[in-house]
Amino acid sequence: MNTYMALLRGINVSGQKKVPMELLRQLLNNSGLQNVKTYIQSGNVLFQSSQVDKIILEKIIEDIIKAHFGFLVPVLVKTKIEIENILNNCPFSEEKKVASYFTLLHDVPNNKLVISTAKEIYINEAFIITNDCVYFYSKLGYGNAKCNNNFFERKLKVEATTRNHKTMVKLLSLSSEMH
Repeated sequence: MNTYMALLRGINVSGQKKVPMELLRQLLNNSGLQNVKTYIQSGNVLFQSSQVDKIILEKIIEDIIKAHFGFLVPVLVKTKIEIENILNNCPFSEEKKVASYFTLLHDVPNNKLVISTAKEIYINEAFIITNDCVYFYSKLGYGNAKCNNNFFERKLKVEATTRNHKTMVKLLSLSSEMH
């Protein structure tokens, strides 16, 4: 049995795309996913499955949400090792790392788009683009940042979802408890 984290993009934000976590857990458990747990309301789902193809798992979750709630929600499925690697590879100092945001990319971005985006500079903001994550730090916090999730999706032409350091660490902790 493999443990996965599904990161849903753009639910329960400002009253948009409401997905109650208790109902989502029930629906996913009924679909054959096992030991489904959620963390906070922003679309963090931990589960176990014998399925090894993450694309199939993403499609299962997207289809369930579309069928039950009537809207499409992009889903990104990661393993514990992938999340650990993303956290461990954070290029910022420990002080900045704990205040950083991790924009997880669904696909590897085109290198030309990475190069052109990397040239953009915003005061009080720093980011480093890798194949699976954009590491982002804003001195003024995410709410005031120019380089938000939509910015990176638009510039890199890749679906993405962003989590803060605290959420990433908590997801790892919760996934460790599932073995």
